[in-house]
Amino acid sequence: MSRTRLAGFARCITLAVLFANSATAFSQEHYSSAARQAILPPELKWNGKSAGLIAAPNDPWITPVERSDFQHTPTYEETTAWLTKLVAAAPELKMLSLGKSPEGRELWMVVASQERAFTPAALRATGKPILFAQAGIHAGEIDGKDAGMMLLRDMTVRNKKRDLLAQANLLFVPIFNVDGHERSSPYNRINQRGPRETGWRTTARNLNLNRDYAKADAPEMRALLRALNEWDPDFYMDIHVTDGADYQYDITYGYTGKHGYSPAIAAWLDEAYTPAVNRDLQAFGHIPGPLVNLIDDREPQRGMVNWTAPPRFSHGYGDARHLPTVLIENHSLKPFKQRVLGTYVLLESTMRVLAKEGKKLRAAIHADRSRRVEEVPLAWRVPQQQQPGMFEFWGVEPKVVSSPITNSEYVQWTGKTFTQKIPYLHMSEPALSARRPIAYLIPPVWEEVLARLGEHGVQMERLAAPFEREVELYRLREAKLGAQPFEGRVNVTAKPQIEKHKQTFPSGTVRVKTDQPLGTLAMLLLEPESGDSFFQWGFFLEVLSPTEYVESYVMQPMAERMLAEDAALKTEFEQALKADSTFANSPREKLQWLYRRTPFFDAQWQLYPVAREW
Repeated sequence: MSRTRLAGFARCITLAVLFANSATAFSQEHYSSAARQAILPPELKWNGKSAGLIAAPNDPWITPVERSDFQHTPTYEETTAWLTKLVAAAPELKMLSLGKSPEGRELWMVVASQERAFTPAALRATGKPILFAQAGIHAGEIDGKDAGMMLLRDMTVRNKKRDLLAQANLLFVPIFNVDGHERSSPYNRINQRGPRETGWRTTARNLNLNRDYAKADAPEMRALLRALNEWDPDFYMDIHVTDGADYQYDITYGYTGKHGYSPAIAAWLDEAYTPAVNRDLQAFGHIPGPLVNLIDDREPQRGMVNWTAPPRFSHGYGDARHLPTVLIENHSLKPFKQRVLGTYVLLESTMRVLAKEGKKLRAAIHADRSRRVEEVPLAWRVPQQQQPGMFEFWGVEPKVVSSPITNSEYVQWTGKTFTQKIPYLHMSEPALSARRPIAYLIPPVWEEVLARLGEHGVQMERLAAPFEREVELYRLREAKLGAQPFEGRVNVTAKPQIEKHKQTFPSGTVRVKTDQPLGTLAMLLLEPESGDSFFQWGFFLEVLSPTEYVESYVMQPMAERMLAEDAALKTEFEQALKADSTFANSPREKLQWLYRRTPFFDAQWQLYPVAREW
């Protein structure tokens, strides 16, 4: 995902709102030929060794994408039918449903095990490392589906790569966003070079699954989280296709570095994984690279940023729950065939690395899941004093041109390649953090929050009797709702202020200890200043609404007596009048100010109900 793509996301929401009332659905014939033909930058020549992975036209196990010479990707029904046929012929494979989509489609997962270990317990009992590879979270970005189908075939019925299953197990989800996959059209991915028809980015409910890991609103996401908890893989791959800037890399990937929540896993990815898969990709004629987030597409020499993802994204979520997770972003301007073949090589290489280095990876996972830091970062930034490292960037030259249509400048990519060392900034410094409490206490009335924590696999204890305890609670000052809906919710922010309270908790209150493998994830979901907290996703909007009011005929005489009897209150009131002319000129606000300083006012207004225990 390019920096340009991130920066443009907010603009896309605004434009969608602006044009929603004027948009009209037309048939394809309504549009001119110019409107139906995306103009892409020049294609870079490629002739990789991985083309030898393609089955011969007369091979009985040729996949649908190979049969079409990579012009078409199969539909959901065609994919399911082909996999069903393969599984029937290969005893090492089994198809399992993780659940159903809102439109009623099964979310299929293929289990590949030489020992035919088709339950979570049986698969773990083999002792072999487990790769969980997921395709089609954005259904128009479908390279992983076709690459995985080819690899499953070659590991079984074609007897080409059977040694892979002798060393590792594979869990493969060919299409995660199954409903979006079937909203197929030749006009869904304007920035992408093939296939001819692609699925849609979001689900049937217009949710972006790669913004849903933390809040888990989509039933598809909740099904996936259950699978991750039950099968407990050693490695998680989320396969995408990016857009944005042009460059030479065809297969890019990334993960959170050693500054993040899982430093031991990141070290393994740096030292064992990256060198091996880069070597294998290069040997097959591909150009691997990191996720490309250029500071300025017009001037690549200004450098790029190694972005730290929050837990709404797959690799940010994996880092927070100490699950080794790599985000794959194949480059959209490379041909579909090249991207699929590169993904095949990457999948195979990952299985081989796991087979060789799996024990070390499991030791790293254990180290990170046992780690308890005192201060947990809630957000990240590029250090202001950081001296950037230098990175050899394999780019494509941009050209800035003027548009007579919009009277502005834009970038065109020339197809001319270059290699240059550029600055590489790392978003590695905590911008905000919170002290780790012993536990969080959540009243049982917040059922949706408790259910979501359960979906994530967070360990919880339900208390059988009422009890009283001294705790910390946040008062949510200056709460602000988002101007636009985002991912099916209205976001909210506030400035939390800690208050100490002696509070009685009812029976059924849930205690979430932070001394657990998912303790850091629990903090990111429950600390209100965390950008992916349940609070900021709008799960606690009720506490922001005052529910009792005061009439002026009661408050006016009370106000006079309060100010007459309390000199300190009078001084504070007068200072507030001087500081804010709007407040000074509003009789209602002045009465409300004084009302809030009476015991009649709702003491729980703006009080975040999740308590911190020390």
